[in-house]
Amino acid sequence: MTGTSQPPLPFGGEISRFYREDAPEWMREAIASAGKNDILDPGYPYRKRWDRKEYERDLHALQIELARLQAWAQETGERIVVVFEGRDAAGKGGTIKRFRENMNPRVARVVALSTPTERERGQWYFQRYASQMPSSGEIVFFDRSWYNRGVIEHVFGFCTPDQRARFFEHVTPFEEMLQSEGIRLFKIWLNVGRAEQLRRFLARERDPLKQWKLSRIDVEGLSKWDDYTRAIGETFVASHAPSSPWQVIRADDKRRARVAAIRAVLDELDYAHKDASVAHAPDPLICAAPELWTTDE
Repeated sequence: MTGTSQPPLPFGGEISRFYREDAPEWMREAIASAGKNDILDPGYPYRKRWDRKEYERDLHALQIELARLQAWAQETGERIVVVFEGRDAAGKGGTIKRFRENMNPRVARVVALSTPTERERGQWYFQRYASQMPSSGEIVFFDRSWYNRGVIEHVFGFCTPDQRARFFEHVTPFEEMLQSEGIRLFKIWLNVGRAEQLRRFLARERDPLKQWKLSRIDVEGLSKWDDYTRAIGETFVASHAPSSPWQVIRADDKRRARVAAIRAVLDELDYAHKDASVAHAPDPLICAAPELWTTDE
């Protein structure tokens, strides 16, 4: 039997190269010495990943609540939007998946827009997002959103400083307009520590089933951590409003983050047959206002 050669790593193995050559020594040591269930960030309030059985028990109970929420939205015509933003590899897609696993995809849909076309770049910036808002009885999850302009576009020079300034000027009025139309808006920021982010990128790079999740932005962003940090802080200052606050979730443990995100939404809605013993406020040690993020950086 002849052996088969291993396919090349995505992006020429740039993530592995960054780990070997450019990552700070403390990051390499943290990743190399950690066990599978160890939390890398010393400031995270838990040292180990949440026990799987406890996590699955709570997640199952919360997904029953999400089914009740869906039925209530359909019966009442409520419209719900949940915006997911965060660091690359913070777990946005996985968290959205847990929201929707047992929901009707015709009622609960995901919006993950690609790079704008030439025509879209000539439109009002919020236009292509506004066109994706829910109709009566629908729930929409934005896997990244209009906040691209505040962070990614700024960090990579895809927008001008004036365009970003106009975005910050208009974003809260835009969100207040949505709410005045009866849309329930939730904004969730998933944050992850620098070492944990790199550990997840390395795992994706080596797993043929997950390599598709990597992008050139992920690779180039490895050297732009501080630029991201400044852009995120500026975005929170400009857009964390009483009418549309951010909920920041420390996502170094994906299990705790997923449960916290679901609770952050369910806790704020008074839907029919709600079980308050399940759908209560999230763990305040990992889910809170943006001040939580500033202590984590």
